[in-house]
Amino acid sequence: MSEKTKIQPKENTVQDNPDSWTPPELTLGKRLGKDLKINWQLYAMVILPIAYFILFRYVPMFGNILAFRKYSAGRSIFGEGPLTLKYFKQFMSAKPFWQAFSNTLILNGLYLLFRFPLTLIFALLINEIRNLHWKKFVQTVSYLPHFISMVIVCGMIKELLSTQGPINDLIFKLGGEKISFISLAEWFRTIFVASGIWQSLGWGTILYLAAMTGINPSLYEAATVDGASHFQQVIHVTIPCILPTIATLLILDIGGLVGSGGAFEKVFLLYNPMTYETSDIVSTYVYRMGVESGSINFATAVGLFEGLINLVLLTCANLVSRKVAKTSLW
Repeated sequence: MSEKTKIQPKENTVQDNPDSWTPPELTLGKRLGKDLKINWQLYAMVILPIAYFILFRYVPMFGNILAFRKYSAGRSIFGEGPLTLKYFKQFMSAKPFWQAFSNTLILNGLYLLFRFPLTLIFALLINEIRNLHWKKFVQTVSYLPHFISMVIVCGMIKELLSTQGPINDLIFKLGGEKISFISLAEWFRTIFVASGIWQSLGWGTILYLAAMTGINPSLYEAATVDGASHFQQVIHVTIPCILPTIATLLILDIGGLVGSGGAFEKVFLLYNPMTYETSDIVSTYVYRMGVESGSINFATAVGLFEGLINLVLLTCANLVSRKVAKTSLW
C-alpha cells in the first residue's frame, strides 16, 4: 500500500468528543466577578463588618507612629520631628507601668486558671443532661449573666459588697466584723475572678457543646461494648474528640493574657486609688496617662508594647499547641 493510500489517524476534536473539552482557566478577577454575580447577597452582608474592622481596627494602627514621634495638639495627627525611642525608655523605667503590667498578668492569669477548666467541666455536665427541657433551662439560666451590661454588673457587685450590703449583714449576724471589700486591695482579685466566672461560665460552654454534637455516637456505643464506664467515656471519647476546640480556645485566651479584652471596663468601674496596688492594669494605666494626663505619646508607646507582647504570647501558644495537640490557628 502506497503512502498516499495509508489511512491517517483521525484527530480528536471537540466536535467528535465533546465530553473531553475543558473550559479555559479563568483569571482571579473573572472568577471573583462571576462569584459576585451569583452570591451578591452574601457579599452585601459582609460590607458592614468589613467596613467596621477597616475603620475602627486597621485605620487607627496608623496612630502607632505617635509612639515614635512627638505629638502636639492642633498640629499633625501623625506627630512631628524625627523617630525616637524616648517614650519607650520612659515607661520602661516607670515603676507604675511595671506594677500595672504585673497586675494584668496576675488578674488575667488567675481568671484563665479558674475559668477555663470550670467552663469545660460545666459543658461536660450540661452535655450529660438527658432531659431536654431541663437542659434548655440550665443553659438559659447560665447564659443570662453574659447579656447583663457590665455597668449593671459592677453596680450589683458594689451593692452586694458594700458595708450596708447583704453579705456584710450576714457576716455581722454571724458574729464577724463588716469588711469594706471594694476599698481593700487584697480583695480586688477575688472579686474580679469570681464575678467574671459567674458572668461568663455559661456563655463559654457554647463552642464546647457545639463540638460535642459532632461526635459520632458509634464511638460511645463501641466504648460501652468494651465495658467503659460513663466517666471513662467522657475521658477517652468526649475530651479527645473536642481537643482541637479546647486547644484553639486556649490559644486565644493565652494570646490575650496581657491584653485588656473585657477587663478594662470592669476594672475601670470597680477600682479606686485605694486598690491601685492590685487593680491597676495596663489598659487603665494607658487611659490615665493618655486621656487624663494628656501624655498621648507615652500612652501610645505603652499600648503598642502591650500589643507586641500579646502577639508573642499568641505565637508561642500556637507553636506549642501545634507540637503537643497537633492543632493550631495557622
